[in-house]
Amino acid sequence: MSSPVRPDPLPKFRFLVTLDAGDAYLPPAQAQLLPKVAAGAFQEVTGLGAQLEVVSYAEGGRNDSVHQLPLRHSWNRITLKRGVLRDPGLFAWYTAGLADSLGARRDGAVILLGLDGTPALSWAFRGGLAAKWTGPDLHAEQNAVAIEQLEIAHEGLTKVGGE
Repeated sequence: MSSPVRPDPLPKFRFLVTLDAGDAYLPPAQAQLLPKVAAGAFQEVTGLGAQLEVVSYAEGGRNDSVHQLPLRHSWNRITLKRGVLRDPGLFAWYTAGLADSLGARRDGAVILLGLDGTPALSWAFRGGLAAKWTGPDLHAEQNAVAIEQLEIAHEGLTKVGGE
């Protein structure tokens, strides 16, 4: 009889971020012709989460508790942070959304890697818009990498794997 395998927690320092091509919102037959575009290396990804807004409702004659009723669900913005590169990638996506928000929507994923470097768990988002771009803070007295960040507002997050 074999003993059950106890999975170790996944490290949080090995991950990838992918973005589908910007025209992924074309008709399906055309969208399949577009390759996925890897967005590059990021130092930090935050905002993988969601919340359910709940409203309290006190029912008359019931004094021992208050009903908690679901109102609406919302998704956190995903924030990508990386060292500033000479390619226009993230900033170009942000500026594309200023002119044509539907065409600037992109699907993508944050993929957490296991110790062996293979994908262990991922969170796929859909309908992402580059909602906020922040350039680097510049300090002449510091010897640090210039960091840019991009916030992605999206329409849903799906957890894949790890079950």
